[in-house]
Amino acid sequence: MKVVEIRGYQLGFSPMPAIGNARTFIRRRDFLLLQVITDAGISGWGEVFASPHAAGALVQARLAGMVLGESPLHYGRLWDRMMAGIGYDRRGVAMMAISAIDMALHDIAAQAQQTSVAAMLGGRLRDQVFAYASGPFIAEGSDPYGQYLHDTDAYLKRGFRAIKPRAGFDPRADGAMANGLRRHVGPEIGLMVDINQGYTARAAIESARRMQDAELLWIEEPVLPEDIAGTAAVAAAVPTAISGGEALASLAAFRDFLVAGTFSILQPDLTVCGGYSGFQRVAALAAAWDLPVMPHVFGTIVNQRAALQMAALLPARRGGGPAPYPYMEIDATPNPLLTVAGEMTVGRDGMMAVPDAPGTGLDLDPERLAPWLTATWRCTP
Repeated sequence: MKVVEIRGYQLGFSPMPAIGNARTFIRRRDFLLLQVITDAGISGWGEVFASPHAAGALVQARLAGMVLGESPLHYGRLWDRMMAGIGYDRRGVAMMAISAIDMALHDIAAQAQQTSVAAMLGGRLRDQVFAYASGPFIAEGSDPYGQYLHDTDAYLKRGFRAIKPRAGFDPRADGAMANGLRRHVGPEIGLMVDINQGYTARAAIESARRMQDAELLWIEEPVLPEDIAGTAAVAAAVPTAISGGEALASLAAFRDFLVAGTFSILQPDLTVCGGYSGFQRVAALAAAWDLPVMPHVFGTIVNQRAALQMAALLPARRGGGPAPYPYMEIDATPNPLLTVAGEMTVGRDGMMAVPDAPGTGLDLDPERLAPWLTATWRCTP
């Protein structure tokens, strides 16, 4: 079995209303989905969500030639080949492009063996993962947190037993929001916040102190992703766990943060850190610090399914919430590319099933992508 074609699907849509966080209002969401096709009729899928257009150009110009004509069963060797060929760019677009290809190759290899990716990589440790709603989001206007109680009630009705609202408007408002949510949902619901890199270290510390009565499980990305000193300062100043890692691509970047005593929870993203191959390396590094790892995922159904397979492989760690880690992040906004293959559902206990079908269990017909398609391209030998 050999790779005979790589197809790229550039996709996007405009969320209504715009998705607000501490740094911006997201008015356009763009993605790259890669379909890697073999001569055996098996194809696999990968995703880029952070820099989809640049990553697509790199796949076409450089990486496709390293993979076409090769066996997808040799995904480890191909990962090393791609890594050796990217030169200086080990923390940016090149890693995202490699991530998408690696995800697709694992998907193919597992399908060829008629097993799931988790089973192929050693066997899943669980058949369900505790899921949390990624939301609510900051609104435009004079009342940025005004819809939070309404949105939270909607998430709870869907079965979620943990939520992650966005914070970072200002420390005083953050405290009122988080403490009000805790009073609203009671003590049994998991609650954490995401600041989306929006604060200076001093403002993040003030915000965390004002939110302390909310008994947060973690505060995510309080400062800019490369600010090691700032993250360490926040971690040292507040009792709440600090999490992050979604914006880190290289193993060396994760190492530097851990050596500095920053994160209590690592959240690598499969589409950024090198796919399954990169994620497993990050997880091994986290094990040396005895830290919990859980996937960051805020994109399409492709990464969501891949993250479920990865989460099934991660050892359990108790973080004080309603269930042991890892948790599975679910984009709670209206995202048609998350539901293009069916609705994402959680049980009344907040658990989400891990598919045991071959690959990631995703049977995606490219024709379903047509309403959001902006461009396509293909690479052949």
